[in-house]
Formats: sequence, structure tokens, C-alpha cells
Amino acid sequence: MTTIPKDPAMLLSFLNMQLRDRYESLEELCSVLDLDRAELESRLGAIDYHYSAERNQFV
Repeated sequence: MTTIPKDPAMLLSFLNMQLRDRYESLEELCSVLDLDRAELESRLGAIDYHYSAERNQFV
């Protein structure tokens, strides 16, 4: 598993940057980086951010 930020705000920034610059979807990002999508969505949901497939970012 890829080392990702533990702090939710830093995680949000990291994921949105990766989605913007490298990956066409959260599914692709999770597959390539070997991350658990449900865990990411839960961690960011705790700070009221949710993945938008239309925007390909957490909003």
C-alpha cells in the first residue's frame, strides 16, 4: 500500500492533486496505488468531503 497522508486535510489535497494530474477516476487511482476506496471515502466523509465522479475530485 502506498504511504498517504494521515491528516484528513492533507489527504484531501493529496488525492485531489493525484486525481487532477494523473488519474481519470478514483477507481483507477486506488487500483494503481493499491488503496482501499471505501477507507478513503470514509476518512474524507468524516470531514464532509465526498467523491464526485463528474468532477473527478473530492468536493
